[in-house]
Amino acid sequence: MSMKSFPRPSDLPVPAGAEGWERIYPYYLVFQDSLKEIEDEKFWFCDSQHWPTVFKPFETIGGEFAVKCLGQYNARHLMIPNANGIDFRIHQGYLYMSPIPVPEDQIEARLPEFQARIGHYFANWEPLLEQWKTKVRGTIDEIEALDFSKLPDMVPMDDILSGKAKDGSERLLENFDRLIQLAYQNWQYHFEFLNLGYIAYLDFFNYCKEIFPDIPDQSIATMVQGVDMELFRPDDELKQLATTAVELGLQAAFDNTDDAEATLEAIAAADGGTAWLAQWEKAQDPWFNFTTGNGFYAHDEYWKENFSIPLGFIADYIRRLDEGQTIMRPTEALIEEKERIVSEYRDLLDDEQGATFEAKRHLAATAYPYVENHNFYIEHWTMGVFWRKVRELAATLVEHGVFAETGDFLYLNRNEVRDVLFDLVTAWGVGAPQGPIAPAYWPPIIEERKKIVAALKTARPQPALNTPPEAITEPFTRMLWGITTEQVQSWLEADSDNVTGLRGMAASPGVVEGVARVVMDASQIHEIEQDEILVAPVTAPSWGPIFGKLKATVTDIGGMMSHAAIVCREYALPAVTGTGNASTTIRTGQRLRVDGTRGTVEILDLEDSVPEVSGPGAHSHAHATAAS
Repeated sequence: MSMKSFPRPSDLPVPAGAEGWERIYPYYLVFQDSLKEIEDEKFWFCDSQHWPTVFKPFETIGGEFAVKCLGQYNARHLMIPNANGIDFRIHQGYLYMSPIPVPEDQIEARLPEFQARIGHYFANWEPLLEQWKTKVRGTIDEIEALDFSKLPDMVPMDDILSGKAKDGSERLLENFDRLIQLAYQNWQYHFEFLNLGYIAYLDFFNYCKEIFPDIPDQSIATMVQGVDMELFRPDDELKQLATTAVELGLQAAFDNTDDAEATLEAIAAADGGTAWLAQWEKAQDPWFNFTTGNGFYAHDEYWKENFSIPLGFIADYIRRLDEGQTIMRPTEALIEEKERIVSEYRDLLDDEQGATFEAKRHLAATAYPYVENHNFYIEHWTMGVFWRKVRELAATLVEHGVFAETGDFLYLNRNEVRDVLFDLVTAWGVGAPQGPIAPAYWPPIIEERKKIVAALKTARPQPALNTPPEAITEPFTRMLWGITTEQVQSWLEADSDNVTGLRGMAASPGVVEGVARVVMDASQIHEIEQDEILVAPVTAPSWGPIFGKLKATVTDIGGMMSHAAIVCREYALPAVTGTGNASTTIRTGQRLRVDGTRGTVEILDLEDSVPEVSGPGAHSHAHATAAS
């Protein structure tokens, strides 16, 4: 039986107003007519897990660096026997991926290299991981030190006396190049350990499936998952601050956290406020280098730069504490359940099998925390500093009259920005009275690109393109994105006009019923009410503060190792990931039954969506502006 197919790239209608969208991205990121026969033969899936929003031209840098660096560790560093990297294209503003297999006749030759290389890492895991943190923090410090201030009216006298013989404009050019290089550097570091974490988990996973053919995937994940990971630390800091605020009787100071300055002033004036503020200051470094998004977009807002965000989360934790709720993750219960499952399966094995089981499980449990912890250091901390430096450079370009507003910068790709910088320093260096050429050249192009990006945002991406293979075997695709043979088939068979239920990955066990809250991006998470079921294209680790309010989570994309799956298991919440189209099928207000044990979502109420709920948790925040 032949497989059904998704649309080909050329079959998709272009949203009105987005004609010519291909021209706003670098040539190497879009499908080419001359390669149509080759590219139409490949199966591409949309990675809306990491890139759920249309790219502005400069923002493609995150996708380019991340996917390139992921692939280099498979194909060039670790020499994974059966998996090279992932080919990628941007189509109508969204990122599509196609795993590249290793030819059958090359697999055996890669095996000795693979074993030697991963053996080195696993034998020296702890010291190498400490070395990794030093490298990453050093890169962050270098980015922080980059200077993009305005060019002076004349070369300082000190430069004349020292014989420097430069005009200072090289600073902007060199620092821009260095900014790009340092971001690329930390993305290479990002994947140094990530693929190893997946490899260790997959080795244990495959062994468990071999000796326990009927073992649920969730049980395997539970046996290696940690409960004290650094990625949860920002959220834990907020919980501790909320607990301290209640103990000190500071609740009244948190009535209007939209005004962060007034809130902090009210705390400072209250009895016990000084002690709380000391704890607040201590928590910021480094844990407030955290975004409500995922770090890949310039519009992502960071706690460190907008205190209304963490203060708003603290206020909600205070409310929940005053209502008698428990806000801490059930870590003791999670550890007990983990130990119970480990013991249950280990007792079924003889001594030799048990030793192998424990060795593989220990390795996976050692490597597993990196799968989440790296996210804080790279996506949040590194990218937070990166985007701040981008805004500093953009502000300088506005000050020099190159752009009308800082946001215009994002509608040029990084290679075009380099040309603009040379245009600026040339005009400045020669004292051209008209200034750089950019203001005469770029405005109509930028306006056209703004309209194209806005038009692209009116259409949701196809979950996949072209004909899928008979079986999807690439391990990372299955585990991280939840792209399995069965899931792809369910996407193809879905009838969006008559949907009563959805199927996805059984990511975190349990069965609940509740009201849906559809959240399309981070700007809407403040709308979530107590005991609702979150339905989203994808969740980000930074959404941690809202998980304690939820009954369950349903996402469009994501596998057993996706952020939604991991965080929901940490909070003992049912989760179904990788449904394909839950966020566009389900409406806010509909009642759902979510079965995270079987991976099903049933829509109990097929009537029109219920009007938006108002209440204590539904107030708007200053930081909750629509992504632009």
